[in-house]
Amino acid sequence: MKPYRKYLFNRSFQRYQVCLCEFRHCSTRGLSNRNRSEQEICNSKMQDRTQREGNREFSGANVLPPPSNLEYSFIQICTLNWTWNAPENVSSGCDLEYSSYIVIDEVPQDNRKWSKSRFRVTDTFLNEEMRFKVRSECKNANTSEPSQWVEASLLPEGIPGTAAVDLSCVWHNLEYMVCTWRPGRNASDETNYVLFYWFDGLKKHKKCSNSSVHQGVFGCVFNLSFPKVTNTYPAIRILIKDESEEIRPLCASKNPTTLVKPATPRQVTLAKMNDEIYVEWSGSEPFPENCLFYEVEYHNGDMDNAQLIKVESNYTSIPSVDPNSKYIFKVRAKPKPECYSSNLYSDWSEEESIGEKMDSTFSFALIVTIPLIVAVSTIILLVYLKRLKVLILPPIPDPREILKRMFGEQNEDSRSCAKDDLVNAYDRLIKEEEIHSLILTEPPECTNSETEN
Repeated sequence: MKPYRKYLFNRSFQRYQVCLCEFRHCSTRGLSNRNRSEQEICNSKMQDRTQREGNREFSGANVLPPPSNLEYSFIQICTLNWTWNAPENVSSGCDLEYSSYIVIDEVPQDNRKWSKSRFRVTDTFLNEEMRFKVRSECKNANTSEPSQWVEASLLPEGIPGTAAVDLSCVWHNLEYMVCTWRPGRNASDETNYVLFYWFDGLKKHKKCSNSSVHQGVFGCVFNLSFPKVTNTYPAIRILIKDESEEIRPLCASKNPTTLVKPATPRQVTLAKMNDEIYVEWSGSEPFPENCLFYEVEYHNGDMDNAQLIKVESNYTSIPSVDPNSKYIFKVRAKPKPECYSSNLYSDWSEEESIGEKMDSTFSFALIVTIPLIVAVSTIILLVYLKRLKVLILPPIPDPREILKRMFGEQNEDSRSCAKDDLVNAYDRLIKEEEIHSLILTEPPECTNSETEN
């Protein structure tokens, strides 16, 4: 790709200052307010001076001249290509190599490299001062010393403290990435951060459009997937910036294999056979085979005694379980280290249970109710004890009393019968007398007629 000196997404990057200088010869911070022509003049003078001094040192003290024409160009978002020319007047017998490293805010980074190439691609740190240093050395000759260091600086723009902070990204189930961040301490409430991303394989960068803000935390979600046969994954370059030139941009490079978080296991099914419980759940389709292991946690109601087992398949069994206990299971997944470098677990699945166990509340109610019922029943039995005793154990009858009652009842029956006969006879007599008196006192009609004649 042909290098270019323009930043593709923010014209403010065109004003980044570059100063090529020997140690303590030129202050890049002092040049930050100069225009491009002044800086190019300074760069040219410093390179000529460095070249002349290097040549003098090489000719007098066997010190290699430094590389020349150190430049940088943006080849994609958050990606710089540093290039330089080989030093002049180097003998043909010198196996020339270059050593380079980066300094971020005066702190050297542990990324020194030796290479025969006259370029190096690095990440960009747009929210901090970045300095790139390179020198030359003959690897097969012990008679020469390495050259002086040559450096170039990239200064940040925007107000300090306005860049996004606390950037965190998670690659969910090898399907999509979720990134969150907070605004800088000096950023205004109107700051509208926008996320761009790019990785090797995309023709150009993409803008993350699915963004949101919740309780002061910015977030954005974008699709990210690769073929299953992929063994290596490219780094994800992320740029977060605002349209305002006052907001300092943030660049970050993320290794996706360290951000993998599997999906939550679903469809957890339990089956009980004899004294063994079988557990099975759905696997994760996007992951290659044998790239996940699972943790199964189960307990029988006591969380302090929960058991945790690790398995590599999507099923397992628990032997020798209590048939009278209720068991609760949940499952989560984690990538294997031989496939991914992530330490992120999936969320726990929903809890599933099997078996029956008496509720403690119901047990307590039974413990209280049963003695109470027994006590009340005892009181009732004591109150009606005599009646129950008579019904259950009737007294043995006395024969003398039985005979006495029998003869007494017969005498009473005979007296009552005689009395009833006298009364009935008297009643019949009275009725007959009344009838007879009627016959005697009522004369017949025929007698009266004869007398008249």
